Amino acid sequence: MAERVFDKETLLDITVNVVPLGILVFFLALFIALNTWSGSLLIDVLSWALIVVPFVLLGLLTYLAARKI
Repeated sequence: MAERVFDKETLLDITVNVVPLGILVFFLALFIALNTWSGSLLIDVLSWALIVVPFVLLGLLTYLAARKI
């Protein structure tokens, strides 16, 4: 029988990081749907970076923590 990578206890431990990931996905969807600050490239890049970079880093941290647990 194949061993599961993430068991039930590990999934419960990483749930605390899944909630902020969900919140970041919500704001990412808002940025995609509304696009209210278009016009300045600097503001566009900063607003996308402030959502995408934490999402990627938190996702990576969550995965690495789950592997370590």
